[in-house]
Amino acid sequence: MSNDTGRTAVILAGGLGSRLRPYTVVLPKPLMPVGESPILEVIIKQLARKGFSRIILAVNHQADILRAYFGDGSQLGVSIEYSLETKPLGTMGPLHLMKDLPENFIVMNGDILCDLDFGDFFANHADEDRLFTIAASKREQLIDYGVLGCEADHLVSFTEKPRTPYLVSMGVYCLSRRVLDFIPEDQAYGFDQLMLRFLDEKRDVSVQTHEGYWLDIGRPDDYFRAVDEWPELSEKLGL
Repeated sequence: MSNDTGRTAVILAGGLGSRLRPYTVVLPKPLMPVGESPILEVIIKQLARKGFSRIILAVNHQADILRAYFGDGSQLGVSIEYSLETKPLGTMGPLHLMKDLPENFIVMNGDILCDLDFGDFFANHADEDRLFTIAASKREQLIDYGVLGCEADHLVSFTEKPRTPYLVSMGVYCLSRRVLDFIPEDQAYGFDQLMLRFLDEKRDVSVQTHEGYWLDIGRPDDYFRAVDEWPELSEKLGL
């Protein structure tokens, strides 16, 4: 398929789903249902609505089940390709297996539920000719204890149940094809390794904060919350 027919998104769908066992013993994690549809189908529909017509699924674990469910993607209005790992390659390593990647493309996990506008996210990255853009969400860590600050065994401060704000990666990225030059071939290479290399080499990485909805349904608590909240979110997303 020619790259000029639409935007391209790579979806990482080869994980073992260990955190959601025993459910993922039978189903691949991306086929876990949220409402009436698997989470991966929800993601593909969101992407299709924003002009992403080429979807590449990076698969490994239970790849045949995913292929049987989604086929060539025509029923969802997209073209789906399957990039099969013969050994674990991490989050970034699989990109070297994919042919004809365009100048800019999205890479994302296949187990997140969010209301990020993928079209705007992509456009912001491409228009500014960025190397790498990370979608980030605000989170808050609660320490459910009274925290003591001590010096030489003497109390100098006390904070009751402090909350610490921080930004986390949502598992959604926009990449320039130039990124492939930084990823070794035929070996496992993760997002964490790539970010540490970029920091070490002082490469410019953009972070776009998303103020809206985001859940990592690979976490059991988030998955059950997603199921509960899906009727309202689906209406908001128009799905």
